[in-house]
Amino acid sequence: MNLTIHSGEAVSILGANGCGKSTLLKMFSGLLFPSSGKLMAFGEELTAHSMRNDSFAHQYHRRIGFIFQDSDVQLFCNSVEEELAFGLLQLDFSASETRSRINDIVKLLGIEHLINKTPFKLSGGEKKKVAIAATLLMNPEVLILDEPTNALDPKTQQWLVQLLNHLHQAGKTLIVTTHNLDLVGQLTTRGVLFNEMHQIVADDELSKIMTNHDLLRQVNLIY
Repeated sequence: MNLTIHSGEAVSILGANGCGKSTLLKMFSGLLFPSSGKLMAFGEELTAHSMRNDSFAHQYHRRIGFIFQDSDVQLFCNSVEEELAFGLLQLDFSASETRSRINDIVKLLGIEHLINKTPFKLSGGEKKKVAIAATLLMNPEVLILDEPTNALDPKTQQWLVQLLNHLHQAGKTLIVTTHNLDLVGQLTTRGVLFNEMHQIVADDELSKIMTNHDLLRQVNLIY
């Protein structure tokens, strides 16, 4: 495959289950690495060797924010407050700056009432909001979201769409995988479509891909 994503784009990675969408996102996030070929990011090659360099890994993970499909694998602290503070404290932010940033993000996302709760006892939508808040606190340039509306009720889905649109308008790059074809057009403008052989069969304006029903049927994305 050959794929380039430019700064400031909003891109959907589309395809049936098993086509490699989540694996590709994990590569973009520096969690997995290709067995052949090259993966370039911000002008540097991304490899297992380069990510063992603490300085390189530190800078890379500050620029990339990855929101997992399952929020449970992303949340591990005893309270929401600790969860939100964890990343900032790893970057040596002072206690006062950490507190200020947390106050701002919980107000932005409307989750002040969750601050002292245990993440594992939250609803699916609340967990997703906490995971997003923890990611946004790092102020990444690129937001990578794997099935971001999974298990969310319609109201929370619309809240998330509005938030992501706002972040994109502010200059963030969005890379999204989703099976929710009703929402994908609200999130992104470009689509990259994979078949079940892990090959790119279309890379075009999302509106053109979504109206090509024959192609969508060929890749088993619709009936």
